[in-house]
Amino acid sequence: MTLIIFILFLVALDSVRIILVEPAGPLNVGSVARVMKNMGLSRLVLVNPRCDRLSPEAYQMAVHGAEILEGAAVVGDLTTALQGCDRAVATAGRDCSLGLPLESPRVAFPWLLASPGETAVIFGREDHGLTNQELNQAQRAVMIPAHPDYPSLNLAQAVGICAYELSQVGATASIPVTLPTAPLDHLEAYYQDLETLLLTIGYLHPHTAAARMAKIRRFHNRALLTAEELALLRGMIRQTRWAIDQRPSS
Repeated sequence: MTLIIFILFLVALDSVRIILVEPAGPLNVGSVARVMKNMGLSRLVLVNPRCDRLSPEAYQMAVHGAEILEGAAVVGDLTTALQGCDRAVATAGRDCSLGLPLESPRVAFPWLLASPGETAVIFGREDHGLTNQELNQAQRAVMIPAHPDYPSLNLAQAVGICAYELSQVGATASIPVTLPTAPLDHLEAYYQDLETLLLTIGYLHPHTAAARMAKIRRFHNRALLTAEELALLRGMIRQTRWAIDQRPSS
């Protein structure tokens, strides 16, 4: 049984994407590749990077993680980076104003690795982290506990701590694999359709739509919708829009 749990853990770890949003420092990106290699992670995704991941500076820091730099996926936006994932955890600072509960990595990562599908941990920019819109694309958010006098961590340091915590999940607890949940890109399309509908019927108003939708996203995320359940909800939206279009004009 222990061997089976360990194999499941290795499979889960191999399915984790480390996503860096608009990284600006090649030294940071190289350091991230190195610590990923140290901790058994291999899938690096760069969203609209502001530096050359294949620069001499990046290679200098990557050392034996050079293959991770070379194999990194480069995409234009976070939605594309998350395509195919069914769970994602975002990293946030102490001053996060979105209203998401900030958890310890030791609380959130067992949940992340319990997914039988693709997962991701999202890291923001070196200077100002993730935007609220980007945080909204994850189901949970983590904050690395640090001394209150200076809680801000360097990007590579933050990735290193999270990579270590991910590597320790299988060593400290069994991973109760759960049912597959709906892919995040499908969820994102659903949220866009839902927001459009709610604006159309007047439930949402443009000046408050973002805040209200953030709350709607949070309780949907807690539900861990399956693909079938999400298809049911999207069908309800389509039918509602059809019914609205059939109303006689006054």
